[in-house]
Amino acid sequence: MAAAAAALRHLVWRGARLPPRGRAAGRLLQQRRGIRLSAPAAIQVTVRDALNQALDEELERDERVFLLGEEVAQYDGAYKISRGLWKKYGDKRVIDTPISEMGFTGIAVGAAMAGLRPVCEFMTFNFSMQAIDQVINSAAKTCYMSAGAIPVPVVFRGPNGASAGVAAQHSQCFAAWYGHCPGLKVVSPWSSEDAKGLLKASIRDDNPVVMLENELLYGVPFEMSEQAQSKDFIVPIGKAKVEREGTHVTLVSHSRPVGHCLEAAAVLAKEGVECEVINLRTIRPMDIESVEASVVKTNHLVTVEGGWPQFGVGAEICARIMEGSAFNYLDAPAVRVTGADVPMPYAKILEDNCIPQVKDIIFAVKKTLNI
Repeated sequence: MAAAAAALRHLVWRGARLPPRGRAAGRLLQQRRGIRLSAPAAIQVTVRDALNQALDEELERDERVFLLGEEVAQYDGAYKISRGLWKKYGDKRVIDTPISEMGFTGIAVGAAMAGLRPVCEFMTFNFSMQAIDQVINSAAKTCYMSAGAIPVPVVFRGPNGASAGVAAQHSQCFAAWYGHCPGLKVVSPWSSEDAKGLLKASIRDDNPVVMLENELLYGVPFEMSEQAQSKDFIVPIGKAKVEREGTHVTLVSHSRPVGHCLEAAAVLAKEGVECEVINLRTIRPMDIESVEASVVKTNHLVTVEGGWPQFGVGAEICARIMEGSAFNYLDAPAVRVTGADVPMPYAKILEDNCIPQVKDIIFAVKKTLNI
């Protein structure tokens, strides 16, 4: 025993290393056998949790940031987006308001003019109509009217577009409404990475930003990369993302219909049609360059949105393509897939027929490809 101890002391004194044990030994054995180790796997995060993370990180990062809206504090938010934030940051940073959109939106805009960075939550963007004067005439125009002397760094966020069974007054898409107005930036996330990165970028932006979320996506899990889990992760406003590469037709969408486009692309791929799917992410300023580059490659364009057709996001994309150099590369007219041009009905079967479905996208692709 003494001899063994002496030998061990001799090895340590000479700088020799003891054989690795446990996980370290396993990794060493894998390396010796030529097995390549993969990067850490992405984790599954719901859109709800991604938004919660973004708010938490920005509240922690900048003391000027605060959240206000109906039921955002003690109730943890109507959709639990702000879960746990009131307990962590207190009444001064997470503020419950009365049911008065005009009032608390005005408070948010005034606070932004005074140097704070408010995040104003609408329980649904349908209710933002109560406060549209504050959003458009006060938030969007003040920086211009003050010759840049008064920035208004406020974020207006909440669910937008159709949900399920909430009828005409709670089902409108406001992407075209707010995208029409200079002075605003308008973002529309689809995935968890979109939601987290765009919200963080919006809070840090010195301009008023309208963030149009989707209620039906809140509980949907998406893979979130290791990079997106960082507190420094943002998604640049004004930059689209190619979600799927393709060569035959370009599908351009935003928010929940991006998922429908990917489903349609998977079905069409079995028939030999390769669709390129572009997730706009931002409505204003629109990344039309990414759309043009895709159209130059595929020679066909289909736009997909949940809003009404007249003066919609798809109409703007088609006009911009027609006015630009990419028009010369189109082999067929662009096709729009939109919501039905009626107020949203309450009956489920009628509601389903008013919202773009996967089958509608497949039909539009085959129409533009003449197959």
